[in-house]
Amino acid sequence: MGITAAGERLARQKLAAFERLQPEFEASFRFVQDVHGQRRFSAFPVIETIHYLHALWVCECKDRLLSIYRNIVRYEGHYCLDLLRRWQAGETPEVVAFLQRKLDGLPFAELTRQIREATTAGHAGDGLLHRLVHGRLVLLNRGMNLMQALNAIFALSEDDLIRQVREACTHYGHHPGQIEQQLAEMGGPLYSYTPHQLLAQRNMLVMIDV
Repeated sequence: MGITAAGERLARQKLAAFERLQPEFEASFRFVQDVHGQRRFSAFPVIETIHYLHALWVCECKDRLLSIYRNIVRYEGHYCLDLLRRWQAGETPEVVAFLQRKLDGLPFAELTRQIREATTAGHAGDGLLHRLVHGRLVLLNRGMNLMQALNAIFALSEDDLIRQVREACTHYGHHPGQIEQQLAEMGGPLYSYTPHQLLAQRNMLVMIDV
């Protein structure tokens, strides 16, 4: 009974923490979806790359608060905090590698083959062809967003780049001291995997809304 009561207490603490985070999570989730191809950005300045890393961290905070076990590291938010910390110290290559891993490596040739097969097999009326064409456009947008992000990074001198990175990190609440605190908090009980029916129900409701 004591363990059950403790679990209930922690679940309610997690819910309370998520209530405070929810508006930022919803905005961050939509932004991540946009970067991943729901929108094609005409430009992607350095502050938007910081925004992207920040949004991934916020989304992971949501998963941890609501104890989403199977996908708890899908956003790599903990790693994003580390990247933000190191980027402010001048370590740009790791950020570029992360952006490539998240946004590149897209199977355009395979999708194009599937689109051709769906066309010749007469799938135009059942939705398959539309889904394949739309999926290819989403992936194309994602690749274009990667190029815009890299273009903004590579266009700057090292000094100007790091200055913009530090200013953007301050804007999003990630100067080095804040990052240390954020990393420490992610190792605490609020962000631990503690499944509970209340958390599962809240997650289902949230994801329906976003």
